[in-house]
Amino acid sequence: MISIDRFLSDEQDPKAVEKIIGKLNDLLTSGEELLYLAVQKKPAVNLLPNSIAISNKRIFYCEPGNLGLTMNFKDISWKNIKEVSFKEEFFGSKFICVPQHGENIVTEFIPKVQARKLHQAANEQLEALNELNRQQLLEENRATASAIHIPLGVNNVFDLPIEEAVVVHQPLIEEPEDETTLKLRKLKMLYDKQLITQEEYENKKAEILDSL
Repeated sequence: MISIDRFLSDEQDPKAVEKIIGKLNDLLTSGEELLYLAVQKKPAVNLLPNSIAISNKRIFYCEPGNLGLTMNFKDISWKNIKEVSFKEEFFGSKFICVPQHGENIVTEFIPKVQARKLHQAANEQLEALNELNRQQLLEENRATASAIHIPLGVNNVFDLPIEEAVVVHQPLIEEPEDETTLKLRKLKMLYDKQLITQEEYENKKAEILDSL
């Protein structure tokens, strides 16, 4: 059972906290912990305030219904939240949750101290989730990198042409050239260096090919 004492440190309404904690206790999943709870404080009548609760897995919006006889809950997991913010006004603060999809969720009349604590607790959870995602991405990149084979003689994959850096193959072992191919290669080299004429090149090439 969750103790309500630690959720009364910032002048939250004790009756509202007790009612909300009693309901949330049945909604928390395995390993889920309630971190902070903020309660609306409307400037006039504040009989049925809404509340916002932060856990390590999600954010809860708690709204009394049927004249306080029931409690309606809406929850959003941290992975579905883009950011949170708050805006201080004359009567308390607006707490704003920006989901990944859909409209912003705005709750008015949250006491200023509670809004700041709520904002801090929510951002800590979002930062923890971002860090977890970053670590998972690094692990995936390491696993991918370890699967790439680097040929002998190459010290760094970035020394390779980009097409070879994606999928690296074993270097091919070239078969030794036969005598005819070697003669033709030398003949072509002589011609390229203009040491023989084209006529001499063609005649000698024909002789080599005729000898096959």
